[in-house]
Formats: sequence, structure tokens, C-alpha cells
Amino acid sequence: MPKRFRHDRRGATTIEYALIGSLVFLAAVAGITALGHSTNTMYNTITAAITGSGS
Repeated sequence: MPKRFRHDRRGATTIEYALIGSLVFLAAVAGITALGHSTNTMYNTITAAITGSGS
């Protein structure tokens, strides 16, 4: 293997940044999903209170 490829770390750095970006994306999706579920529950509670079906 030529010396220039052995010491070139650009590919490894690119992969590391891609992995970090993927983890950030997954965390954002998980947070947005959880927020969506809690917001949906809140709106269902408000709707039930307004229509009187919660009693």
C-alpha cells in the first residue's frame, strides 16, 4: 500500500462526520416524534373537555 494512502485520514474523518450527523438526525426525529405524540394527547384532552365527552 503506498505511503500516501496509509497516512491520509480524510476518508476516516468524512465517515466520522457522517456518523455524527446520522446520530443527530436520529435524535431529532425521536424528539419530534415524542413531541408530536404529547401534542396529540394534549389536543385530544382539550377536545374532550370542550365537547363534554370527558365527563
